[in-house]
Amino acid sequence: MSKKIFEMDFRGRKLIVENGEYAKQAHGSVLVRYGDTVILSTVVVSPNANILSDFFPLMVLYQEKLYSVGKIPGGFIKREGRPTDAATLAARMIDRPMRPMFPEDFRNEVQVVNTVLSVDPDYSPELTAMFGSSLCTSISKIPFDGPIAGVKVGRVNGEFIINPTPAELEESDIDLTVAGTKEAINMVEAGSKEVSEEDMLEALMFGHEAVKELCEFQEKIISEIGQEKMEYEHLEISDELKNEIKELASDKLDAALRIKEKLAKYEAIDNVKAEVVAKYEEENADLDKDALVELITKVKLVLESIEYDLFRSITVNEKTRSDGRKMDEIRPLSTEIDILPRTHGSAVFTRGETQALAVTTLGALNEYQALDGLSLEAEKHFMLHYNFPQFSVGETGRYGSPGRREIGHGALGERCLKQVMPSEEEFPYTVRVVSEILESNGSSSQATICAGCMSLMAAGVPIKAPVAGIAMGLITSSNGKDYTILTDIQGMEDHLGDMDFKVGGTRKGICSLQMDIKIKGITKQILKEALAQAKKARFEILDVMEKQIPAPREDVSKYAPKTDTFMINPSRIKDVIGKGGEMITKIILEASNVNSVSDINAVKVDIDDDGRVIIYHTDRDVINKTKDMILNCVKEVEIGKIYEGTVVKVEDYGCFVNLWEGLDGFVHVSQLANERVEKPSDVVSVGDEILVKATGFDKRGKLNLSRKEALNPESKDKKDSE
Repeated sequence: MSKKIFEMDFRGRKLIVENGEYAKQAHGSVLVRYGDTVILSTVVVSPNANILSDFFPLMVLYQEKLYSVGKIPGGFIKREGRPTDAATLAARMIDRPMRPMFPEDFRNEVQVVNTVLSVDPDYSPELTAMFGSSLCTSISKIPFDGPIAGVKVGRVNGEFIINPTPAELEESDIDLTVAGTKEAINMVEAGSKEVSEEDMLEALMFGHEAVKELCEFQEKIISEIGQEKMEYEHLEISDELKNEIKELASDKLDAALRIKEKLAKYEAIDNVKAEVVAKYEEENADLDKDALVELITKVKLVLESIEYDLFRSITVNEKTRSDGRKMDEIRPLSTEIDILPRTHGSAVFTRGETQALAVTTLGALNEYQALDGLSLEAEKHFMLHYNFPQFSVGETGRYGSPGRREIGHGALGERCLKQVMPSEEEFPYTVRVVSEILESNGSSSQATICAGCMSLMAAGVPIKAPVAGIAMGLITSSNGKDYTILTDIQGMEDHLGDMDFKVGGTRKGICSLQMDIKIKGITKQILKEALAQAKKARFEILDVMEKQIPAPREDVSKYAPKTDTFMINPSRIKDVIGKGGEMITKIILEASNVNSVSDINAVKVDIDDDGRVIIYHTDRDVINKTKDMILNCVKEVEIGKIYEGTVVKVEDYGCFVNLWEGLDGFVHVSQLANERVEKPSDVVSVGDEILVKATGFDKRGKLNLSRKEALNPESKDKKDSE
């Protein structure tokens, strides 16, 4: 295969695709250059299909290589290990718009691998990988109803920008990723600073116009080098079998679907299915094992299809939800705070059969999360972690490190709440929120936002405004012309519906947005209606939350570290630290009354290079004592001023006087009194409090003091108030 190069000027930036030279044994491969960002995207499909499976085995990988940004991996093992959260989120972002574009009955395993070879931070490697993933799949033999593409949209000074740089995103009030086909949007991911629904819709449409350009570029490449699509094996089910099962199960499944309580509904549905399956197993027991497995698989697929059609008919045609709610009605809400006495902030948010417990912990700024990835960001001071235990849905299952779902849901909640978090200057803490899902029947990520917000306010974090989240759903008719938008979708509506549209925000506007769909795309009108319906629901939820806790508490919990921040002269930082950390260690031990700086009760002190000092401790008195000791270390003595000091040492030639912590001066014997002094010990003793005047520094920088000058009557009124 000869090498081919395709170029496009995309909004003033070069986008170059190379094919035919690299990874030639993959079933589809492209090298995509976007500025100095280079991604190798490849796809491979297995020759055989597991047609008896109900799952399409698509795997999308986004492999970060630290050499792409000139870094050597940290830690003991100097090679890339498990994917970072950022890499996991990038892989999910690519998977979500691609997955709906494969045939529903396609069961061959597909692996899309994006290898990040070179990164220019101004040219998004994630979106470059999405472009490459779509293109390598589209030109391969794999059946794929693409292409798809994605762009990022920002807004600076009221002007929308396609694929803004990190510097532009700092100034932007919108950070939106939108993906789709030429015809429609099918994936959205956004964080925004309380942006209105109208502005967000405009940003979505602006982004889709750019998506169309990228799809058209791919279509030109596909027309030139695209392969003929493969034939694939799929399960054939006769109309006779479909009708037979429909006769047996339709009425019973219809009745089961109308049960309101989740577990009772699911049990009834499972019983109907089990009854039908048992009938076919008994009647066909004489079949060989493989034939029987195939038949039962067909039966199960038909049952699922009947359930799917019945559910959608009830919703779209009868305008009835399986739990009896109206289309725009939220399930019953309840809230609690302070249920955990020793944590810094805790809250429970319950919506129907979904319940989230959120716990906030406050730590020092130096307890941030270090990031060892491709991003310019090196540390995080706000984190939200999401846990979804199997007991929350009444099941047993895997327990271990978080999977893609947990990482994705946590990132969504974090993105939303981050928009209202105070700056480090306003609130100098590292903040961690953990959401424990205790019960789930739809939209636990949005319950996380609500519970997380209340736990932050209970912890005394001065957020800008309360935030709530809601999940919207979409059910379309078989002809695609009629549709129903659902507020606060539950698990079945998510599983059998066409859209999961999550909106988080304040009363002022949207803070986060996420959309995934199972159909090819949705229209502007549907987006507009969903946003409007979500706004109404968000306000209803905020009403309930604000009755529980209307605003952040004035102070943090008695168990949380209190803080004080002040500035010192950067040139004096070395005096506070001391040789080998001797002085700061002394201050910490003495102020905290502990024996080790690692003691849990030891005060924490952060000192920045610009002279900013932050002190943390649960006891304000300890903070104040620490602050006084640090200020004493950097206090500047004023020559000519009179101070009161303590005699700490007496020698034959004079005495040493401590003015404050970290500063001693010397009084020569000739400066001890107006009259001649033979022995300093005749005049002063260790521990005496005496007045001294600062007279200057000697050649070695040592402070000289005079008691004689301080004793002069005309000087006494000049005594420093300190």
